[in-house]
Amino acid sequence: MSEAKTILDPCCGTRMFWFDPQNPAVMFGDVRDETVSVTDRSHGKQDGERVLSVTPDLTMDFRAMEFGDGSFKLVVFDPPHLVRAGPKSWLAAKYGKLSTDWRDDLRRGFAECFRVLEDDGVLIFKWNETQIKVGEILALTDQQPLFGHKSGKRADTHWICFMKRSLIPNT
Repeated sequence: MSEAKTILDPCCGTRMFWFDPQNPAVMFGDVRDETVSVTDRSHGKQDGERVLSVTPDLTMDFRAMEFGDGSFKLVVFDPPHLVRAGPKSWLAAKYGKLSTDWRDDLRRGFAECFRVLEDDGVLIFKWNETQIKVGEILALTDQQPLFGHKSGKRADTHWICFMKRSLIPNT
């Protein structure tokens, strides 16, 4: 008997931050489903090559997901954070690239993530602000974060926790 999918990662990429990238409770989704080889000239390599595989359980667009309202207890939202990256670059292959309409894309992504999150469910948002500051991104949702943490060598990556509050009906 398979375990119910109670966690959603709609931008899973290569699942690089998961301790168990095959966790049966997680629905791994991504708009990409591909294996690519990219020339790697980092760290002094001249002719290096890296292979990267994005293999979601379900190919999906985080801006319009086909799940019912309140389908997940936990959503991990780690969308692409790059607007400037070469089309065949290692960074674009590894992290994906935002469109020119990135504000609308991310606004819709936040709305969808909160829609499929159950009341009192938790959304973990990950953002690297090397190209777009986290404050610009948080302005794209009306939800208030609970807390966050900066990480990475330059503290450019932010992990931010939200909780979807249930609406209290007027009495």
